[in-house]
Amino acid sequence: MKVVVLCSGGMDSVTALHWAPTRHEVVAVLSFDYGAKHNHRELPFAAEHAAQMGVRHEMISLDFVNRLFASDLLKSGGDIPEGHYEAANMKQTVVPFRNAIMLSIACGFAESIGAEGLVIAAHGGDHAIYPDCRVEFLQAMDQAMRAGTYARVHLIRPFTSMTKTDIACKGTRLGVDYARTWSCYKGGERHCGKCGTCVERREAFIEAGVVDPTIYEWTGPLPPKPN
Repeated sequence: MKVVVLCSGGMDSVTALHWAPTRHEVVAVLSFDYGAKHNHRELPFAAEHAAQMGVRHEMISLDFVNRLFASDLLKSGGDIPEGHYEAANMKQTVVPFRNAIMLSIACGFAESIGAEGLVIAAHGGDHAIYPDCRVEFLQAMDQAMRAGTYARVHLIRPFTSMTKTDIACKGTRLGVDYARTWSCYKGGERHCGKCGTCVERREAFIEAGVVDPTIYEWTGPLPPKPN
């Protein structure tokens, strides 16, 4: 199947990009700049991995999201919270209906270039905080995409039953260079080591027993998982 891969340049989506050619023909990689504090750090990695694979890369600007939406993940929002990635304060980083907007655009793009599928890297650890990463949402989007396109574009979601640790293991087997990915929501010169995505990244490498190539500003004890 010809597919378009959604890739932000983060650990999960880069792994999905390297996984996709093992099952499908990747015809394009699609990224979005929506005004997140870390977009400038992660998007170059998406372009880099697409170039290494010799695949077309398109970056779409969604500047209205930063202007009109409320989220601390955005440049227009407040400070990025710190702590465990399943903690209640991480809900501050939710960008309302973000994946629905991106998938709608990506679906139209996919059909326009003759692709029959979209690959998204949403995984099991996302479910606790992000409603538009949950299985019921992704199933509904899959149905809508199939119903709304002549090509009956599929939403391919290989990681929904996997943890970040599983992804770290899979990506390592695929030869992914995780030093060339970005997770930290703060978007500084280095990964902060304290925000939810840094905590999740650190935890994944530890649990996977894989060397973490990331340089963190903080490498102290990881926060406990909320009850």
